[in-house]
Amino acid sequence: MTKDDLAKDKERYIALAMELIERRGAAIDRGTLASEAGVARSRIEAIFPEESDLIDGIVGQWYAPDIRIMEEVVASDLPIRRKFYEFYARRFERDKQRYTDNLELYALYLELGEAHFDRVRGYIDLADHYLTELIAQAQDEGFFGGLEIDRALTLINQMVACYTSPQMMMIIGDRLKPEKLAKILDTLFAGLSAEDGGAMAVTPIKAVT
Repeated sequence: MTKDDLAKDKERYIALAMELIERRGAAIDRGTLASEAGVARSRIEAIFPEESDLIDGIVGQWYAPDIRIMEEVVASDLPIRRKFYEFYARRFERDKQRYTDNLELYALYLELGEAHFDRVRGYIDLADHYLTELIAQAQDEGFFGGLEIDRALTLINQMVACYTSPQMMMIIGDRLKPEKLAKILDTLFAGLSAEDGGAMAVTPIKAVT
């Protein structure tokens, strides 16, 4: 069997695994996948040597469209503000559609993601990597003055967290709107910098007793 054949089989079995997750409403293992596929377990184990390899395949398939979106936006020649908007809005709209189409399945994948966060973490880090590229482009155009990239990354992530968090989608998904995201990003470009604007207390805050 060629590498191409192996890759096609892997893609097919990942698609079947995700179909089974939707149908059963629960995670599946290699044994279940082999049984449902009508093949020997050894065949599935040859493609997914460990249970974690099957999880990696499912997680990768879940995030593949997001990676394509981020790569496309970063490489585009859009104005930087529009790049930021598209970077978040396209992924948000896709995620919102999945949430709207099948809330139970969305909640199940959220649960699976939390159970295998070590596998999900790499995709979060990848999103941060692409965001740092956008931050660098923005700084080249005079935005986010005086901030180190890592500092800007942290601040921006906190400002737009509602639009990237599946947990927040479950809690306030009906209140999250693209036009609100655009306002947040406009505000970010209007004022995010290392300059002290006076909001930070000059004396320690004390609790009222």
